[in-house]
Amino acid sequence: MLESVEWGEFRLGDLFEIKSNPQLDKGNFVFSEKAEYPYFTRTAFNNGILGNVEYLDEEHKMQGGCLAVGMIAMQFFYMEKDFYAGQFTKRAIPKKFTLTSRLANYFITVLNKKQKIFQAVLVRNFEKVFKTEKVQLPIKNGSLHLDFMENFVAELEVRRSAELEVRRSAELEAYLSAAGLKDYALSASEARALARLENGEVAFAPFDFDSIFEHIQQGRRLKKDDQISGSIPFVMAGVTNTGVVGYIANPVAKFPANSITLDIFGNAFYRSYAYGAGDDTGVYWNSKKQLSKETMLFLTAAMEKAVSGRFSYGKKLRSSQSLKIKMMLPEHNGQPDYAYMQTLISAIQKRVIKSVVQYTDEKIAAHHAVINR
Repeated sequence: MLESVEWGEFRLGDLFEIKSNPQLDKGNFVFSEKAEYPYFTRTAFNNGILGNVEYLDEEHKMQGGCLAVGMIAMQFFYMEKDFYAGQFTKRAIPKKFTLTSRLANYFITVLNKKQKIFQAVLVRNFEKVFKTEKVQLPIKNGSLHLDFMENFVAELEVRRSAELEVRRSAELEAYLSAAGLKDYALSASEARALARLENGEVAFAPFDFDSIFEHIQQGRRLKKDDQISGSIPFVMAGVTNTGVVGYIANPVAKFPANSITLDIFGNAFYRSYAYGAGDDTGVYWNSKKQLSKETMLFLTAAMEKAVSGRFSYGKKLRSSQSLKIKMMLPEHNGQPDYAYMQTLISAIQKRVIKSVVQYTDEKIAAHHAVINR
């Protein structure tokens, strides 16, 4: 599309008139999320909008359909609606054409490429420099080819919309795959499990750590200088990267997949893979009593809650000290209700994925609404 267009050079001063804004400090306004008027400032965040304000007066209100720029960040933004402005801001008003949202986006891209030039001049010289700066723009018969700019941005919007659709499908598949699910529709048993929890119908009871796990063992010390690069995940205390500090080839004890680590500070993580662990990390697993991933995730959360706030640098947790720590678990006939834990976690996973999908769908719908208006 760009290859077939003819280009011409234009002075910015021939395209836009720069005007200073009637400026008022934010203390003069009443801010409200439901207020009608954007309050434009010199910030580069949120399209320069500090917030929405109530009507003040006609004297300080500026007409929309222009570009606004803050004298600090020197980034241009499209002001579609009437607005108020703070200190050190200006407007760029088109001289020979009317700005639409797509034309505004085209010109904003062109103008913001001049940011470093504008930032290098004194505020009082901004207008002078702006007027003399030149830009390359599409032309037809020697005049601005505004239709091309509109259509070019519209095509980019359509491409972006298609990309969002593809990303949505890919992300949904990834979430479902990671959770081992085919879809995010709740089964009848999952819906009942959630309802029971929300209605306070689930009975909980305390259970010692060593009544749940057949094996509770502390890792072995392995100094960083002694670690040999390899493929075995090595876990130590901390939450960054779920405690995985690197990958080693040392002949350390490998702990099994489907286990839980609980470090000296009380950080718990489920492990779906075999790994090694340092002496600041305890490992919890079963060899005879096989529990599902979902159940182990429930136990991970219950263990961390059980030790929360009890351990720190001054009082470190060792696995040998955790045997009789009690965690609260759903119970049935005096025993941990593992089936309920599994069903509940499966339901929660689906609910989270559904929320992510709904958010993505709303984002796509909002994008469609913008490009179709």
